[in-house]
This record gives sequence, structure tokens and C-alpha cells, in this order.
Amino acid sequence: MLDKLLSCQEPLSAKDRVKAVHDEHLFIVTHQAYELWFKQILFELDSVRDIFSAQKVDEGHTLVLISRLNRVMLILKLLTEQFLILETMTPLDFMEFRDYLAPASGFQSLQFRLLENKLGLKQVNRVKYNQQHYKEVFHEEQHIRELEESTSTPSLLELVQNWLERTPGLEPDGFNFWGKYRNAVANWLEESFLDPAQKEHDPAAKELRKAEYKKQKETFDSIFDENIYNAYVARGERRLSHQAFKGAMMISLYRDEPRFHQPYQIITLLMDIDALLTKWRYNHVMLVQRMLGSKVGTGGSSGYQYLRSTVSDRYKVFLDLFNLSTFLIPRRCIPPLTRHMKRELSGSFTEDMISKINRMRLFAKERSAQMGANQEAAEEDSGESEEEEEKKENDNDDDDLDRVTF
Repeated sequence: MLDKLLSCQEPLSAKDRVKAVHDEHLFIVTHQAYELWFKQILFELDSVRDIFSAQKVDEGHTLVLISRLNRVMLILKLLTEQFLILETMTPLDFMEFRDYLAPASGFQSLQFRLLENKLGLKQVNRVKYNQQHYKEVFHEEQHIRELEESTSTPSLLELVQNWLERTPGLEPDGFNFWGKYRNAVANWLEESFLDPAQKEHDPAAKELRKAEYKKQKETFDSIFDENIYNAYVARGERRLSHQAFKGAMMISLYRDEPRFHQPYQIITLLMDIDALLTKWRYNHVMLVQRMLGSKVGTGGSSGYQYLRSTVSDRYKVFLDLFNLSTFLIPRRCIPPLTRHMKRELSGSFTEDMISKINRMRLFAKERSAQMGANQEAAEEDSGESEEEEEKKENDNDDDDLDRVTF
């Protein structure tokens, strides 16, 4: 098998020359290495998508998610550096074998298209290649089936969205994070912009501060008003649902709480992967410009101009996670957690655990009621007051709670 892999490097320039162009071998090996790493990334992404596909993600699996997303991130980091190897080749060296590559093009990399689709890049955000849909360059039935499957199954973006929508604390009849956060933002804007404007004596400075307040308020209104938010989504300027954005915001603000440690790492890794893909595209653009200038690419594309258009926010799958920073408020303004919410975020609570706690407490109350008559006699014998007994009972409750959280 290894021999077969190592014999795949067949320079096309060797067919009509006495000796193959030396640097063509480097070009082939580097691109084959890219495809091998793309295969590994797809393997990791499929496993991550499988875990996220569960109706409710077992929090015991989050370390696995972090490990595999981190692996994808490190592979992409390596791939961005591989361009340095190709840059050891001069434009004149590349010119010696470039004509042999036509009509092949990097645009025809099936695995890279699968990677984009499985991450969640939508067709509406793609830039057309020579006025073509990217699928038009693939003609083999197997390739067409793989592409169709990659767009018909839930992408990582969609699965992460479902996961974020279930963030604990978003319930309006519970902690109601969004309501508390909205009030905190209103107070912060008033304290930071409106109050200073009212106290300003210089008319020009006063108007400037009022304008800044209005601008900041409009920015926050774009997430508080669900209709405005959904309009951004419809235009392709935002990716996550309104509920998922709320979840991501809550995790970002309360990331120091134990239960949010790992979800915050997942959010960070998703941004790292997106950023490295952007860096990979940018390095590719720089290499093409170095080798070709503004010439037409080997696949007949507009080369540098086409590739440069892909290095933009429209190609960022997890753009909304980057933009969370726009809506952060100072730590001192973050709404304090209620005692119940603080306890819930102190460990990895699952519904089974919470149900177990409730059953234990119900059993304790029933037992206490049944033993009510005997309790008075026991207190007389032991000399313990009713208050001391109640305190002991509460302490036992807390001990039980500690045993089922982690």
C-alpha cells in the first residue's frame, strides 16, 4: 500500500522531455500532501458531526469534541505553513512545467469542497468560478453523490446551532439570561454614553456623545430586535439563529463558570478553524500572485482575482462567533447569577442528575414527615434543638448535591 502511495508522483513534463522538470515533483508531492491532510480533516469532522447529531449532546463527550477540533485546527495550521515549501520555487521555475498542468486547477479539489460543505459554507456565500457553479467541474457519479450528500446532511454549523440553542439559562421562565443581559446593556449604555452627554456643557461635544450613544444602541438593537436579526440572517450577513446567538453570548459572558469551560473552548476552536482556513486561502492567494501575477489560472479561472475574492467574511462559516466581541460588556456589568443558576453551572448537570436530586429531596421530605412523631422524642433524648436538626438536614442535602455534580 505504501509503495502504491509513493509511486503516485508522475511528472507530466517527463512525457515529452528527456528529463522531467525538477520542481514539478515538489509541486505534485505538496498537493498530494494537502489532499491527504484534507482526508484526515474530513475524517475528524465526520466524527465531530456524529457527536453533535445527538438529540442532546452528552457533556461527557465534550472533551472528545475539543480533542478532535483541536486536531483539525493543528492540521490546518500545518497546511498554512506548507506554502513556504512551494515558495522555494521561483516563478520562472514554475513556468517551466505550468503548461503541463492545464486544465487542472485547485478549484477541482473534491475534498476541499466537501470540507467547506461539511463545515457549513452556503452556496449563497460562494463566489462563482468563471460564472460556474462549483459542482459543474465534477463529472464522476461518485463525486457528484458525495457532494450531494455533503449538502443534504446537517453541517457542523447547523449542528452547533442546535447545541447552542439548548444552552441552560436561556429559558424566559427560568434564569432568563436575555432579559437580564438586555437590561444590563441598557444601564451600561446610559452610564457610559448618555449620562456623560447630559453632563457635557459644550454643545458640540454633547451632540457627539449623543450620536455615539445612538450608534451603540442601534448596534445592540440589531441583536435585541429579533426581526432585525432575522433580516441579517436572510441577507446572509449572519449565520446562527437568534436563539443560538443568545446561547453563544451567554457562554462567552459566563465562561468562567465550570459548566461553560468546555463549551467556551469549543467556540474558540471553531473560530480558530475558521481563521486558519481564511489564512490558508490568503497564503494561497499570495503564492498565486507571486507565481502568476494577474495571469489566468491553469483551470482557466481569473487566478489571483478569483482567489482574492474568497478571502472575505462571506467565506467565514462561524462569522457570528467572531462578532460576539461586538456585544460584550464590562465584567462589572454582567448580570449576577441566581443561587440556583450558579449551582447549575457549577458542574455538568444532566437531566438525569437533576431528576435524581429532586427524587432524593422528595424522599428526604417524606421520610421526615413519617418520622415526625418520633423526632420530638429523639430531640428530647439528644437535647438537640429543632433549628440544629434542620441545619443538619440542609447540610446533608448539600452533600448529596455535591456527590452528583462534577
